[in-house]
Amino acid sequence: MRGRSAILLIIFFSVFTSCKKDPVITEVTPAMARDTLYYIMKQWYYWYDKMPSVTKENYEDPYLLLEALRYKTYDRWSFVADYDEFLAEIEGTFVGHGFRIGVDKDQNARIAMIFNKSPLYSEGVRRGWIVKKINDVDIAPILIAGDGTAYSNLIGPATAGVTNTFLFQRPDGSEVTISSTKKSFTINSVIMYDTLHLSTGITGHMVLESFINPTPDELKTAFAFFQSCNVTSFILDLRYNTGGFLSGAQSLASYLAGNNLASQVFAKLQYNNKNQNSNYSFTYKTTSYGLNLPKVIVITTRSTASASEAVINGLRSFLDVICIGDTTNGKPTGMNGWPCAKKYYFWPVTFKIVNASDEGDYFDGFAPDQLATDDITHDFNDRNERCLKQAISYLQTGAFTGKGTEGFVHSVQISEKPAWMSNAFGTVVREYQRIEE
Repeated sequence: MRGRSAILLIIFFSVFTSCKKDPVITEVTPAMARDTLYYIMKQWYYWYDKMPSVTKENYEDPYLLLEALRYKTYDRWSFVADYDEFLAEIEGTFVGHGFRIGVDKDQNARIAMIFNKSPLYSEGVRRGWIVKKINDVDIAPILIAGDGTAYSNLIGPATAGVTNTFLFQRPDGSEVTISSTKKSFTINSVIMYDTLHLSTGITGHMVLESFINPTPDELKTAFAFFQSCNVTSFILDLRYNTGGFLSGAQSLASYLAGNNLASQVFAKLQYNNKNQNSNYSFTYKTTSYGLNLPKVIVITTRSTASASEAVINGLRSFLDVICIGDTTNGKPTGMNGWPCAKKYYFWPVTFKIVNASDEGDYFDGFAPDQLATDDITHDFNDRNERCLKQAISYLQTGAFTGKGTEGFVHSVQISEKPAWMSNAFGTVVREYQRIEE
């Protein structure tokens, strides 16, 4: 691997030109950062030859310049991040209540997902609980209207110490008022893992929310458990996985496929014609906990994006991959990252991702083999949850249940995670690549 121990979906480049600290310069100005971004885009941007012609001096900072330069036909993802905020997020550091909230088919606001170190999780709150009010305000109309500003104003900034009062309705119909204070904690990317004892054998079941720095250790623990249980089939829930490190996707695919595919191509990175020497192939890895599965059932939604789509695409060259849920987001590209004077991070799209069969360009996403509503009225491991129910039916009978009899509903959802890490409102988690020394 080019003498490196691992390559993740972020390459940290030394930023040249005006972002280097100079003895005479005490602070990097927005204009200096803008100029640096401009030169990076001209050399590394995947669609550099399709960028609009602009005068960079007409833009005050790198945020405005990037928006002007993006090739909007395809690029929904290139972004500029605050340096400290980006590093904290990718390490899994989170400040908030730690949940995702959505609207069900009956227009009730419900908890769609909750991290296990959330202050509300310790109070017993789980996916499926109805959120009737926040600070005495009915929350469902705000979510139905898609009013992110009103929601943000109601729940307050992502600052430790901010307190909100929630009126919940439990699954048994009882109500409870909980006062919760936002705090900083490390999120768990593996939301849950368990086994299902079906008529066809023991099935592994895992809900994976992202590919961040804590993910490899969490995956190792989960797959050691799956192997010890002699799992023979697998349901992989990626419905809220908006991406992250490609190395995490590589590890996940390697666990699922097993050592039979070791050294086979998992994903190839293809750069623009100025940087062909940077093209690189990720291969399936040898692992002590590989499952050697012939097929994988994957639960997907519009939030399934980026590195999670790379898992689907990479496995499809070798395994039977059955998707249940909704069409995925459609992000067959990745980014390189440039830190700028510990003030900014630049993340332009720099490469396309294809599998061993050279299949990519899935900008329209992967359509499911069976449409199924993201059923936030039930927890992930509840066999009545619509997506899980369809997956179990397929594994046991080879067919889906109730096909054509259940209406499909898109769930309006809001995540507390920052926009570049969440696509709840049409933005998508960004792909990152890093070379570890």
